[in-house]
Amino acid sequence: MDRLPQLRQELTLTPGAALPEGAPTWMLHDPAANRFFQIGWPAFEILARWGLDDAQAIVDCVNRETTLQVTVADVEALLRMLSQQNLLVSRSATDTDRLAQHAQATRSSSAMWLLKHYLMIRIPLWHPMGFLRRSAGVVAFAYSKVFWYLVGACALAGLFLVSRHWDEFIHTFHGYADAQGIVAVGIALGCAKVLHEFGHAYTAQRYGCRVPTMGVAFLVMLPVLYTDTTEAWKVSSRARRLRIGAAGMLTEIALAAFATLAWSLLPDGPLKAGAFLLATTSWVGTLAINASPFMRFDGYFLLSDWLDMPNLHERAFALGRWWLREVLFGFGDPQPEPFSPARRRFLIGFSFATWLYRLAVFFSIALIVYHAFFKVLGMLLFCVEFGWFIVRPIAQEAAVSWKRRAELRWGRETARTVIVALALIGFLVLPWHGGVSAPAVFGPAQAQGLYTAAPGYLAAQSFARDGQQVAAGDVLAVVVSPDLAYQVKAAQAEEATLRWKVQQQSFDDRLRQQGVALRKRWEGARQAVAGLQAQIDHLTIRAPFDGRVNLPGEAPAAGTWLPRGEHLFDVIGPAGIKGDAYVDEYDVSRVRPGQAVTFIPSLAEAAALHCKVQALDKVNLGALDEPAVASVYGGPIPAEMDRKTNQLVPLQATWRVRVGDCADGVALAREFNGVASLGAGRESLAGRWIREGVAIVQREAGF
Repeated sequence: MDRLPQLRQELTLTPGAALPEGAPTWMLHDPAANRFFQIGWPAFEILARWGLDDAQAIVDCVNRETTLQVTVADVEALLRMLSQQNLLVSRSATDTDRLAQHAQATRSSSAMWLLKHYLMIRIPLWHPMGFLRRSAGVVAFAYSKVFWYLVGACALAGLFLVSRHWDEFIHTFHGYADAQGIVAVGIALGCAKVLHEFGHAYTAQRYGCRVPTMGVAFLVMLPVLYTDTTEAWKVSSRARRLRIGAAGMLTEIALAAFATLAWSLLPDGPLKAGAFLLATTSWVGTLAINASPFMRFDGYFLLSDWLDMPNLHERAFALGRWWLREVLFGFGDPQPEPFSPARRRFLIGFSFATWLYRLAVFFSIALIVYHAFFKVLGMLLFCVEFGWFIVRPIAQEAAVSWKRRAELRWGRETARTVIVALALIGFLVLPWHGGVSAPAVFGPAQAQGLYTAAPGYLAAQSFARDGQQVAAGDVLAVVVSPDLAYQVKAAQAEEATLRWKVQQQSFDDRLRQQGVALRKRWEGARQAVAGLQAQIDHLTIRAPFDGRVNLPGEAPAAGTWLPRGEHLFDVIGPAGIKGDAYVDEYDVSRVRPGQAVTFIPSLAEAAALHCKVQALDKVNLGALDEPAVASVYGGPIPAEMDRKTNQLVPLQATWRVRVGDCADGVALAREFNGVASLGAGRESLAGRWIREGVAIVQREAGF
């Protein structure tokens, strides 16, 4: 073998943490690229003798001076790694060509660069090492046990006091639902994240690490602060690496503890509002975001250090792919890395949990990207995001399996895969899915509520009983209104006076001078008496048709004063049911008059009703007249209140289906909301999803 190339002089080698089995490791640092490479004992002994400049001499020296037994192949493998990672001094034209080829291979087009970086762009803003060294003494108290005992006491006291005023604490969120509140939350979150990053920076500097940059990263155009603590890999103590990784979250937890206690103790005002924002943003930001091990945030690095597994995601993903291929196809490949059964099961489960978590996150980001831009660009970016981060990994794995199709052998795994695949395809493609489920409101075909026409007290006459059968015109109750009675008597007196004047007009010159105006005044007085008398008559509440009385509440006693508009009775017709079901734009084409309908009331003890579709509205609803089905009142149909018209407006196209002709002559005492199953034609799930997807694309693109 020729003379060995020289190592770059700026490379440093520091002891690393021991492997789980106890073998020592070292960290090889490339300061130009700020990259770290973990090497084992054989590679360290070879590098320590690199100055011998001859592979065979290095092998002989290592085998003679240590208990290791290395070969020239080991030296060549290490040399290839050093060359691939550009850790060797370039002296010849061949080296220059190799570097140029490497640069060309790693260079991407502008479109590819945008594709990879539009979601995450890092901009370094500051080199903080000088400031960190000068101010380290100011924050030294945060590394004492006394301080963290104080933090724990404040957290317990604050959470206890908040639990005593939990409703007030929760309802405070509503005060930040407007634009000003969002800005205030953003400012509080920014302050918490600044302290978070300084927690990482100060802890890394305390343990001898260099913090080259601090800056801002744009995650889907949202600014996020970051601190480069890559040199934490130089720290050989796992406990210290864990402290560096947890420092940011611990800083936010301390901030949240003090802010929570302050919110409980401060009087109402700006300080209390600021404490609330700091407390909530810190708790949520730490527990919901940074603590997650499924993305490369603090929780991931903490878990990686705790398990003592660098590159945790990549190694878990490799194991997950291996397990998936073995379960599906039984290739018989060796395990990527040797792990104990317990560790292997954990890593496989962790890989699948991470994939599912990222699927939800990337799909959410795709939706954010879509709504953040105008329609055409939003749809384009949505397709790019969905295709690159969701479809592409699945397609790549499928391509790997397809290339290895020649290795497939009929066995238990392949038979199981074929059976499951056929069952899944049949489930999606076969038209087994029949019927349409839709929110519905059913009630009696003939029903009317009766209310008081004017304020008054209940007369002593008999009050209709709940469930009493009545005929049209039967008196149900009589309300006496003293004020209305006084108005009637005054109007009658005025009418009598004017009638006398009209009768005497031909005999009195003063009355004759009023002419026809006097008679018109008399006619107006007569109409006023008739109108007031009609109101008096309306105080006698009668049954509008034959039916059964239903009391909405307790029967009031005689003499009870009732306001105007008091709901006294519901009169329910003897038979008949009517109902309205509400279907969306994807199911309306499958509904036809005459189809069977099964209504399941939301009330558990109510029996199901079997009816038929009578009619379908020609156009979609502009407003919902049944509040029970609107989302603003807890219903299933997305809707919002139009403040101008004071109407419930559905947020998606909704059609009303008229239902009637119910079997068995069943009658309902009141309205029920529930779910109606309409006997629509069968269709496949795949066909439905394709139709819905096409409809969404057409609607959103404005075609």
